[in-house]
Amino acid sequence: IFPANSGNKEITWMMLEAGAETDVVNSVGRTAAQMAAFVGQHDCVTVINNFFPRERLDYYTKPQGLDKEPKLPVKLAGPLHKIITTTNMHPVKIVLMVKENPLLAEVEALQKCYRVLDLICEKCMKQKDMNEVLAMKMHYISCIFQKCITFLKEREDKLDGFIKSLLKGRDKDGFPVYQEKLIRESIRKFPYCEATLLQQLVRSIAPVEI
Repeated sequence: IFPANSGNKEITWMMLEAGAETDVVNSVGRTAAQMAAFVGQHDCVTVINNFFPRERLDYYTKPQGLDKEPKLPVKLAGPLHKIITTTNMHPVKIVLMVKENPLLAEVEALQKCYRVLDLICEKCMKQKDMNEVLAMKMHYISCIFQKCITFLKEREDKLDGFIKSLLKGRDKDGFPVYQEKLIRESIRKFPYCEATLLQQLVRSIAPVEI
């Protein structure tokens, strides 16, 4: 709790990587993220809320049960983990991270990655301590990966075309309509309708017309 309260993002990250638990509570029943938020250290809250242990992803790099092959090739685990743990969720940022890594910027690689993200999303929702925020994040990245696949398959300009579409503003006011529709579509496709976070997002977005 102390690194989070101090506002030191680097030490907070190091402690998380060393195995610090994010759901342990103090004497007043508050987690590190809750205490950091209370004292205004929102950067540390972001680090904690976006942390995803590498070993949880590495689980999918080994064959499980009757599988003969792992769901995720070992070579994709590092690049995928980097995207999962980023705190910048802007769709252009995510597509750029895909584009800049030759291992990821292929249809087959992205297919394997988004399927693993969907499995992690499901696990987040079905585990004892449900994590709706992490589940939504995994689903959101999965949706962007699937859209990357569409552009890689169908567009001559590939991911550059995707980025241009996301950045293009409406003529009258510069509003990025395509980007807005992509984000709304990802929320609409979230498969767990009972999630409190989903209902909050829908209530916030529904009255707002594009």
